[in-house]
Amino acid sequence: MNRNLEIEIRKRAKALGFDIVRFTNADPFARDEQAALQRIRDGLMDGLPWYTEERVRRGARPGELLPGAKSIISVAISYLTGESEKAMGQPIGKVARYAWGDDYHKVIKSKLKELAGALPEIAGRPVVSRLFVDDGAMLDRAAAERSGVGWFGKNTNILTPSHGSWVFVAQLVTDLELTPDEALKKTCGECVRCIDDCPTNAIVAPYVIDNTKCISYLTIELRGAIPRELRPLVGDWVFGCDICQDVCPVNRKAEQSLEPAFRQRHDIAAPTLLPLLELGDEAFRERFTNSPIKRAKRVGMQRNVCVALGNIGDAAAVPALAKTLRENADALVRLHAAWALGRIGGEEARQVLVEAAQTEQDSEVKQEIEVSLEELTAKA
Repeated sequence: MNRNLEIEIRKRAKALGFDIVRFTNADPFARDEQAALQRIRDGLMDGLPWYTEERVRRGARPGELLPGAKSIISVAISYLTGESEKAMGQPIGKVARYAWGDDYHKVIKSKLKELAGALPEIAGRPVVSRLFVDDGAMLDRAAAERSGVGWFGKNTNILTPSHGSWVFVAQLVTDLELTPDEALKKTCGECVRCIDDCPTNAIVAPYVIDNTKCISYLTIELRGAIPRELRPLVGDWVFGCDICQDVCPVNRKAEQSLEPAFRQRHDIAAPTLLPLLELGDEAFRERFTNSPIKRAKRVGMQRNVCVALGNIGDAAAVPALAKTLRENADALVRLHAAWALGRIGGEEARQVLVEAAQTEQDSEVKQEIEVSLEELTAKA
């Protein structure tokens, strides 16, 4: 086996900005396939209709994703870019670090396409390859673990020795026969910080997450109402959640990202919340151009903002929430605005709810208003 091949690929990938570059074979991921299928059957992946058993089976077999596949080039790139810059004097929300900069799908796909384009030159022959960046069937974390990019944390993230869990992982499946790297022997040991500190108890066992309880799912993928009992636990997160990573000891000495595209955008990392309630669809798209936040969509983001404002509890938000309850065209947003007003409380919020109860036409929103009023009365 020509070791120069692996050396040159690694060198080219590092030059493109990837922090970790490892290789593994294209054998099926039998263990990971069974684990993922069990999660689906246990209902832990409910709410993600695209995450099917058929998709898992296909993603566990690189040879089906790329006929003739022999190896996987597994890469990771850090997105740790320091602390967020917060505005003063206004309610502020939290956004998961991975969304502070440009859309990672585009950034990483561009780099992997360039790497794939260089493989024929490096190998001295035509090379067939296919890339995956978190949006295909490929079991990315399974490949990252087997290649030695990192090991599975109990929060199901991949933990790397150098950059912690603050990394995007991606795969380039190829028909090149590359010498596999060894998987790491590291584990989380007895540490359960991520499990203990998850406010919604979404990590139901080591390496097992109930998707329906995860704040990231609730604020990004969920298209309906956030369950009432979970809203107080979401805190001030308006897109994603980093709690299980923030408390992870492996991340204490994680190296910073060198990728300019992932540097935080001042209007995204720690957004001022009240202006977000005023955005229309076009303004939302413009504000979050080339940002992962677009996945939540305008209605989802405004729903999340209402929940965050209710949890922050600042009475200064009452006028904006009142306007949202009266004027927002989307019943889902109005429903959560009603909840937030009840959560903040006070005479002004109560009066807004009383008036809205007389005019609201949507039955679910009306019910939310009534429940919020009952709770305010019980507190009085």
